[in-house]
Amino acid sequence: MAKIHKKGKSGAAINYVTRNQALKKLQVSLADFRRLCILKGIYPRDPRNKKKANKGSTAPTTFYYHKDIQYLLHEPVLHKFREYKAFAKKLAKVMAKGQYSTAKSLEENNKPVYTLDHIVKERYPTFVDALRDLDDALSMLFLFATMPVTEKISREVVEDCQRLTAEFQIYIMKSRSLRKVFFSIKGIYYQAEIKGQTITWIVPYQFAQAVPTDVDFRVMLTFLEFYRTLVGFINFRLFSEINVVYPPKLDLIKYEGAAGFNALILEAMHRQAPGSEKEVEAEVAETQKEVSAEDAARMKASEQRLKTLGSKLAELQGSADTDRPDEVMEEETEEAALDEFKAAAPTNAEVDGDDSMVTLSQIHAASTEVQKLQNLFSRCVVYLSRETPRYALEFIIRSFGGQVSWDETVSSDAPFPENDERITHQICDRPKQGHRFLSRTYVQPQWIADSINSHNLAISDNYAPGAMLPPHLSPFVEAKEGDYVPSAEVEEVEEEFEGETEDINPDDVDDLDEEEVDSADEDEEDEEVTAAAPKKVKTDEHEAELQAEAAGIAFSEYEKEAAPKKTTSKKTAAGKKRTAKEIEEEEAKELASIMMSNKQKKLYTKIKYSQNKKSEEVAKLEKKKQDLAKAKSGANKRSKK
Repeated sequence: MAKIHKKGKSGAAINYVTRNQALKKLQVSLADFRRLCILKGIYPRDPRNKKKANKGSTAPTTFYYHKDIQYLLHEPVLHKFREYKAFAKKLAKVMAKGQYSTAKSLEENNKPVYTLDHIVKERYPTFVDALRDLDDALSMLFLFATMPVTEKISREVVEDCQRLTAEFQIYIMKSRSLRKVFFSIKGIYYQAEIKGQTITWIVPYQFAQAVPTDVDFRVMLTFLEFYRTLVGFINFRLFSEINVVYPPKLDLIKYEGAAGFNALILEAMHRQAPGSEKEVEAEVAETQKEVSAEDAARMKASEQRLKTLGSKLAELQGSADTDRPDEVMEEETEEAALDEFKAAAPTNAEVDGDDSMVTLSQIHAASTEVQKLQNLFSRCVVYLSRETPRYALEFIIRSFGGQVSWDETVSSDAPFPENDERITHQICDRPKQGHRFLSRTYVQPQWIADSINSHNLAISDNYAPGAMLPPHLSPFVEAKEGDYVPSAEVEEVEEEFEGETEDINPDDVDDLDEEEVDSADEDEEDEEVTAAAPKKVKTDEHEAELQAEAAGIAFSEYEKEAAPKKTTSKKTAAGKKRTAKEIEEEEAKELASIMMSNKQKKLYTKIKYSQNKKSEEVAKLEKKKQDLAKAKSGANKRSKK
C-alpha cells in the first residue's frame, strides 16, 4: 500500500513562503527585506492555488519562492545589514554619553560599507543582458539628475547621477548611436542602438522640480543605488570600446561656467606603459635593419627566378598534357565544374515574396541608411538662441554630426559667436526675432526632431518662427495595415483638390457623398448587388417618372432635375468597375468561407467586423483631414486676393 502524504509537506505548501515567514528566517526588518529584494531582483509570486500555498488559510498574503529566500541567506549584503545594525547601537550609546569625538572616529573607521559589484555580475552575466535592462536605469538617473537637494535626496546622489548621465551622453555623441527623438509633455524621449540592442529612455525638461511629499523615496533610492552601480559598469565598458579613459576628468572652471559636456576632458587610452616608447622605437629600428638586409638578398634571387619562369611553365604544361591519361583529364574538368559557384534560379516561393531571407543588398542598404542618418547634420552649423533647451539640443545635434554653439549669456564656453558666417541654421523659440542674418535659416526646435525621425532634413519653411507647426508625430508607433497614418503631407492633399473644387458645384458634392456612402454600404452587405445594379437603376428611374407624372410635374422639368444625378451615378458606377483579378479573389474568398466550420466562420465574421469598423474610422479621419486641407487652401486663396 502506498504511503499517505501528510498535508502541507509537498507541492505549493513547501514551494512558496509568505513574507512573514521570510522575515523570520532572514531575521531582518521589513525595510531591509525590501531593500534586499530590490537589489537582488527578487519579487513576489502568485501561486495557482493560494489556499494550498498558505496551508489552508484564505487570508490575503504575499508569497515568495522558497528557493529565492534560501538564496538570500548567503548574501554578503545581508551580513553587512546586520553589522550596520550593531554599529548603529554602538553609535547611539556613544552619542548618549556625549562623546562626540569618539562617535566621529567610530563612524569614520568602523562604519560598515558594502558594494553591489557582485550583484551586478550575478544578475547580468553578459554585457548584452545589462544593455537590455538599461531603459529604466537611465530614466531613473536622468530624473534624479534634475532633482533639487533635500533632506531625503543628498547632494552626492544628485551629482553622481549628473556625472553618469553626462558620461553616457558623451558616448552616444562619440559613437553616434542615437536613432529617434520625440518631444512629449512628460519630457524628451530618446532611442539609441548599442550593440544591436534598442535602448529607450525619457529625460525631463530642465525646469524647477517640485518634490512631492506622498512619494516613498526609500524605495526609489534603493533602485537608484543599484542603477548607479549598473550604469557605472556599462559606461566603463562603452568608454573602453571607443578607446577613451574612464572616468573622464572634470574641468572645474568650465563646470562652474556651465560648459556642460565640454567640462569633461576625454583622453585616449595608451596601450603601452609610460616611458617605454623609446625602447620600442629602438627595437623596431633594429628589426627593420635586419629585415632590409634579408629582403635585399631575397629580391636578387627572386629576380633571377622570374626571368626563367615563363619557359619552365611552358615545358611543364606540355609534358603534363602528353603524359596524363584521358580519365584524369575528365575528372579534373568535373572537379573544376563543381568548384564554380553560380547563382541558383529563384524558386516560385522566392518569387512570390519570401521576406524571411535577408540578402546582401538589403544589408548594404540598411548600413548606408544608418550611415546617412549618423551624418544627418554633418553639413549644418547650428546656433541656439537663449530661449531654447540648450543641453538637449546640443546632445541631439552633436549625436548626428552637427556643430553647435549658443548664446554667451547661457555659457561662457561657446565654440563660436552669433555673427559667425559659417552658421547655416539658428534655432529660436520666439515668434519674432529682433535682428536676422540673411545667410542662415531660422527654424523652431521641432525641426530637429522631425528631421531625425524622417531621416531627411525637413522643409524649413514649415518651421519658421511664429509659423503654425506641422503635427509632431511619435516615431515609436508602427502603423499596421489599414491604420490611419497622418504623416502624409497636407500640401499633397491640397494639390489633389485644387482642380476638383472649382469644377463641382457645392450642391452636387453633398449628393455625391451620400450616394458614395450608400453604395459602399450596399457593397459591404451583399456583393451580388453589383451584378444586378443596371436593372435596379432602370426600375428606379421608371418609378421616379411615374411619381413625377402623378405629382403633375412636366417631363422636361423632370429631365433637367434628373440630369446631374444621372451623371454622378454614372461616374460612381464607372469608378466601381472591378478587375478580373479582384473578381477571382472574391470568388476564392467565398469558396474558402464555404469550407469553413461554424467556429471559423464566427471568428472570420468578427475579424471582418473589426476591420470594417477600423476602415470606417480611418475614412472619417481622412475626410476630416481633406476638409481641413480644403478650408486651408480656400483661406490662402482669399488672403492672396
